[in-house]
Amino acid sequence: MSASVSDPYEQMPAAPTDDDLEDKPEADKKALLNQVFKSLKRAQDLFYHDYAQPPPMPEENDSLIRSMKRKHEYGNVIKKVEEMKVRRENEMLALPTSQPMHGTGSVIASAGTPLAITDGSGKLVNQQQGSAKSGTLLPLVPLGNSSKGEDNTTRSLLPSKAPMMMKPKWHAPWKLYRVASGHTGWVRAVDVEPGNQWFASGGADRIIKIWDLASGQLKLSLTGHISSVRAVKVSPRHPFLFSGGEDKQVKCWDLEYNKVIRHYHGHLSAVQALSVHPSLDVLVTCARDSTARVWDMRTKAQVHCFAGHTNTVADVVCQSVDPQVITASHDATVRLWDLAAGRSMCTLTHHKKSVRALTIHPRLNMFASASPDNIKQWKLPKGEFMQNLSGHNAIINTLSSNDDGVVVSGADNGSLCFWDWRSGFCFQKIQTKPQPGSIESEAGIYASCFDKTGLRLITAEADKTIKMYKEDDEATEESHPIVWRPEIVKKKAY
Repeated sequence: MSASVSDPYEQMPAAPTDDDLEDKPEADKKALLNQVFKSLKRAQDLFYHDYAQPPPMPEENDSLIRSMKRKHEYGNVIKKVEEMKVRRENEMLALPTSQPMHGTGSVIASAGTPLAITDGSGKLVNQQQGSAKSGTLLPLVPLGNSSKGEDNTTRSLLPSKAPMMMKPKWHAPWKLYRVASGHTGWVRAVDVEPGNQWFASGGADRIIKIWDLASGQLKLSLTGHISSVRAVKVSPRHPFLFSGGEDKQVKCWDLEYNKVIRHYHGHLSAVQALSVHPSLDVLVTCARDSTARVWDMRTKAQVHCFAGHTNTVADVVCQSVDPQVITASHDATVRLWDLAAGRSMCTLTHHKKSVRALTIHPRLNMFASASPDNIKQWKLPKGEFMQNLSGHNAIINTLSSNDDGVVVSGADNGSLCFWDWRSGFCFQKIQTKPQPGSIESEAGIYASCFDKTGLRLITAEADKTIKMYKEDDEATEESHPIVWRPEIVKKKAY
């Protein structure tokens, strides 16, 4: 017995005509229309919708499903691409300044020096068949397993490795959001305390001022120096504030009593900068007497006197790993010092003009030095040159860096340059404006520092103000794209 399948549309009641409606009372008309409407709606629900397709979703759910599908299907590829990018960046940071490349050249062979000799066709000639006489010009092929002297000869003859270019990381642009006034002279130094609650500044008015970081209000003024204050540092492990000035004095302030508790005597000229060691109870100061001095914080005794520079030592920084002290001088050199032995480990002579500022990267084992010719990056512990940050053509007084890889350089002409650390790309330039009542030449920037979060930048300027900058929260990579062309980015090998 075969079952017959009837068409559902044939079972639907026919729509009533006008003649049918005229013959029925009003209530029956309404009931009939309702029944027909329900029947049509039921048929539409059964046969109109495609139940094989999922229902429409909100936009956020759709993006979530897409991201999950992308991670599930292409997760391994994405992970390998990211690992390759990190590996390439690490390889670039680990490269020496120049490497020998395999190629042919010529060198005058000296007696007793083993060389790889080639004939005119480029084939190797057995050295036992004949010895090269002194003064003979021979073609040279660099070999991998060569002696030290041969490697040096080859390195001097052959070109260095081609410069590598890296796409810069996107950083949000920075903008000025506060100007703090209170000093009556040039502001020469600034530093933020470890708790990120306040910061200290010192200036040519011989006063150290304490400011609230959140509101920018003046909290306290400390007097005691008899000349311009050139350096202030807050100890990360003690309730101490250290200051140095042009009166040759280095003072230790107790922040619980707001008074001087120690003096460190020994410098013969104006103190330019100071740094507190992050893990030892020592203080390092540098001055116009061409020395950097290491002090025992507690006993006030001078531990070392780093003598070796031939001009003013302009800046000094400390770190926990060797080399523990780095100094920059107006003699155009940067020196790395062994704190335990009290002697110089390395002298970097790449700069052509006076080096006035240093900064250590918070995470990478690298530092940067600033001179009017270039900002140079170095790899520790041997001081290997990495790259130049070119373009800030001015006398640079200050350098600062944060965890996000942003380097800020401030100059005598009031210009601020923001750099990406890894690529050396300048992604923003700001020209500060002197405050009303100041002349145009008082636009210089003398000191700068980031707060402990790295999200605020504080600058000390010649117009007697302290300016505070922050990242633009509304900026995106689409609204502020990176204007970068690889063909114009060139890195010098010195």
